[in-house]
Amino acid sequence: MAKTQLNVRVDEATAEAARARALQRGVSVNRYIEELVLKDAGEVGQTFVEAASDFMKQYERVFAEEFGLDPGGDRGRERTTGRERSTGREGHPGAR
Repeated sequence: MAKTQLNVRVDEATAEAARARALQRGVSVNRYIEELVLKDAGEVGQTFVEAASDFMKQYERVFAEEFGLDPGGDRGRERTTGRERSTGREGHPGAR
């Protein structure tokens, strides 16, 4: 994989801390910073997934009511309401 060089300015204490931590880990400062960024990006992704999951749990009933799904029953199956929705696929093989 091709590498891109970045030049960043940090105060001396931050630079020294980065050097010391890289040395403790036995990696270059470049590798240490690359690992920090990758870890941070992974945590952000995990945070997003957790937030999306919480959102869906909070609004599950609202979605179920809006889209005609039974939130407590079989997931993804339409609830029988006595009215049929047009799917635009009537008359096609596999249409409901």
